[in-house]
Amino acid sequence: MMIDRRKFLQQSASLAALALIANRVEAKGTLKQFGCQLYSIRDVLPKDPKGYMKQLADMGYEYFESYSKDPFWGMTPKEAKSYLSDIGVKMVSTHLGLPDTNEAMIAKCAEAGLSYVICPAIGMQPSADAWKQKAETFSKHGETAKKYGIKYGYHNHSYSFQNANGVKGQRILLENTDPSLVMFELDMCWIEASGEDTLAHLKEYGKRYELCHVKQLETKDPKPKQTDLEKGIIDYKTLLRAAKDAGIKYYLVEQEQYPVSPIESMKNDAAYLKDLKF
Repeated sequence: MMIDRRKFLQQSASLAALALIANRVEAKGTLKQFGCQLYSIRDVLPKDPKGYMKQLADMGYEYFESYSKDPFWGMTPKEAKSYLSDIGVKMVSTHLGLPDTNEAMIAKCAEAGLSYVICPAIGMQPSADAWKQKAETFSKHGETAKKYGIKYGYHNHSYSFQNANGVKGQRILLENTDPSLVMFELDMCWIEASGEDTLAHLKEYGKRYELCHVKQLETKDPKPKQTDLEKGIIDYKTLLRAAKDAGIKYYLVEQEQYPVSPIESMKNDAAYLKDLKF
């Protein structure tokens, strides 16, 4: 039976619209790109930085977050940028402790092509005023970073969400820093371990977070214990959907404890994220 031209065009348009909707749903429900925090392979990385970075790239990690006083692992900033480009990876950020954070290091990070310098930890602070002092320190570093076209931020631990004298430090930091100077990296494992409502927190403050750590808990009690992403108790289908809806840009696998070995865990985690639909 012949189909008239108008009906054919209508059906074709409908099918095209359905395909477009399906593609959008699929794109929203997957991570097209993900990276890793190099601390995950801290036990082996110093032996052969370039070799192990290449292994991670081959697993499917498309961007890295570095750490340590030498985030370029013996290379100059330009050499690090060039090498990572050669293996198809971008270093988007590094963790840098407060004692090591200064204008010269921030300038080097910018030269290497990084977008963020992040304070990895500050420990539990004794009072609201102490947390506010840290917020002032972050803001000063944020002003310096802005001069070089990059951003400064803070990475939480579980204590950031725990009450100390009625104070939750993360809230103080968020409310006492200028979004144009200080951004945040949400460690999903540690916020979950703290007992904070992660979904509610993302709904309230999600726009302040630009990166997140994706790592898994095997158990919270009596002490948090980590495992591979596919094996634990954190519901990443729900959390990653909320994180994407909040506008988080970078998703970084980090693992500090391993069932077998760091490399085996990183392979497993990459495979998990490639297959994950949410």
